[in-house]
Formats: sequence, structure tokens, C-alpha cells
Amino acid sequence: MIEILKKFKNYLYEERGLSQNTLDSYLRDIQYFQGYLKTHTNVEKMEEVNKTFVITYLIQLQKEGKAFGTISRHLSSLKCFYQYLFYNGLIKENPTLNLKSPKYERKVPKALTLEEVDLLLSQPDINSFKGLRDKTMLELMYDTGMRVSQIIELNVSNVNSDIGYIESNFEGGRVISLGNCALKYLNLYIGKLRCQDFREEEEALFVNLSGKRLTRQGFWKIVKYYKEKAGIDKNITPYTLKKYIQNNGREHYESIRKN
Repeated sequence: MIEILKKFKNYLYEERGLSQNTLDSYLRDIQYFQGYLKTHTNVEKMEEVNKTFVITYLIQLQKEGKAFGTISRHLSSLKCFYQYLFYNGLIKENPTLNLKSPKYERKVPKALTLEEVDLLLSQPDINSFKGLRDKTMLELMYDTGMRVSQIIELNVSNVNSDIGYIESNFEGGRVISLGNCALKYLNLYIGKLRCQDFREEEEALFVNLSGKRLTRQGFWKIVKYYKEKAGIDKNITPYTLKKYIQNNGREHYESIRKN
């Protein structure tokens, strides 16, 4: 087997042109599988493996708590190895043929409760420029469900305060209506923004304290900061905020906030 692995390594390097890191990863995965065969089966040679052994191995990786991406990589490594053995006449059947990686079960983010939404949105101190900016962004993200990339690309000219809508730079200039709360803080923020001397990008709606357009990383740092400050143990995204509206309606939320 040592000799076969050497030839397989040369095949990966010379014919497949894989990088050293990818090559090492393949070999580590195969050696891990070898270790599994020694401790969990009576199979002495990897050439004697059938499909059942590979399937039980993948299940074992799941039991060990391996991530779905890690399990998929292990299977890819084994597929490459056994395909090599098969095409070189070292095995009669490929045990990984038609095997698929375990399906990743995506967890649906939990929607925030009214109390959590209210708590999050009440964190910024609107008496400062930064606090008012943060308050406005959170209100906008909650009210519209816009993606972060859409929010940070907004320009002041995208906002129509008189009618109460935003024209997004994405999706061919989609018009997005605004609720009363979002519109209120957006107007207050734009009024303060125009008084700032440090602005480097005159068109940018949301800027950092250096006057430059806010980045995605900067936006998520802000969200994370207020989430932790509010003691909310949930992943906050435009989806989790928008989910409350879908469940209860924007009018319901705004009527409660007025009380």
C-alpha cells in the first residue's frame, strides 16, 4: 500500500497538477480512512473495501461530529483514490461509485421576538452622529429586509423623503417603500450627515467615522456590537428581522412602538 500511495501522490502532482496543500489533504484523508479500517473492521487492505465500508465510514465521521464540509472532502479524497485504483486495474469495482456526500441540513434562523427587536433597535444612542447612523441602519434593515450589500451601496440620492421610499441600486433600481419609523430616523440622519465636514464620499448614505463609505465588515461589527449589548443570543440577519414582519405585519410592530 505504501508503494501505491507513492504512485497516487505522483499522479496527483504530475497529472492532476494539484497544489501541495490539496495533495497533503488528500493523503491525510486516505490515511485517516486506513486508520478507521484497522480499528473498526477486519479489512486488511484498502483494495478489499466495498461500498458498505465507505458508507459506514461516512456515518462514523458524522458521529465524531465532523462538519459536513469535512465529510464531503473525505469522500472526494476517497473517490479520487479509488478511481485511480480502478483505472489502473488494481481493483475490479470502484466502491465510491455513485456515492454522494451527506446532505447538509441548513438550519432556518430563528425569528426575533417583538421584545428582542425592540431591545436591539433601542441600543444606539441617537444623540451622537454614530449612534443615529447605527439606529437608522438597523431600522432600515428591519423595515425593508434589504441585504447588507444593498444598504451600504445606497447614496443620499436614492432616498425620496417626501414620498417615503428608497430606490435600490440593485435589481434594476427597485423601489422600496419605507415605514414611519425608518423614514423618521432616515430623515434625522440625513440632516446630520449633511452637516459633517469629514465626508470623503459626498454621495454615500452611510459612512464610517473617517468619512468613507461603510463596508460590509463594518456593518456586521456594528450589528454584532448591539446584539451583544442587548444580550440577544440569536444570529441577527435581515432575514431574522424581516421574519417578524412576515409573521405579524409592519403595521402591528409600528402601532406597538407608538404606545
